[in-house]
Amino acid sequence: MATKHDKPKVGEEPARQDSPPSVMALDLKPGALSAENQAYFAKCQEKLGFVPNVLTSYAHDDAKLTAFAAFYNDLMLAPSGLSKLEREMIAVAVSSVNRCYYCLTAHGAAVRQLSGDPVLGELLVMNYRAADLSVRHRAMLDFSVKLTETPHLVGEEDREGLRKAGFNARDIWDIGAVASFYNMSNRMASAVDMRPNAEYHRQVR
Repeated sequence: MATKHDKPKVGEEPARQDSPPSVMALDLKPGALSAENQAYFAKCQEKLGFVPNVLTSYAHDDAKLTAFAAFYNDLMLAPSGLSKLEREMIAVAVSSVNRCYYCLTAHGAAVRQLSGDPVLGELLVMNYRAADLSVRHRAMLDFSVKLTETPHLVGEEDREGLRKAGFNARDIWDIGAVASFYNMSNRMASAVDMRPNAEYHRQVR
């Protein structure tokens, strides 16, 4: 009888792994969730067909999950001068600089879905500068990437560039907030080797 330590012979298929893939590298057991967070997970399951692994990763601590979800929902879904697509574009451009596997996979899928353009989604993942962007979007992503790569060099001339592209003061705040959030999220995902849901890879292809 073969054991799990036996190596497959030449030409044989490796043994299938029946256990589900890990969400992250840390073995943190799910904690007790509030009624609100249980309802949030149920809503994700209903609307998406799955619970994003980033939420599952935070589920070991109900308070941290609540804080993360509230901040995410405010930045990405609340009313803003930035469209939902524009906020997802920032997420992808920042995550590309940081080479965040989780966020590039998840938010690349969101860009494909919201734009209806799978090519744009792939270009932003690889190199946003190669994409045929409007003046507005190029300025927005240039600012977000500079804030990611060299935040100490961001100055008034960078904010003025956004104003010239049509962004007002609140918009500039929101660009900075979204870019900053994904820099934090990218680093957290890398710290714990967070893995994206398999469903993201297949979406809008």
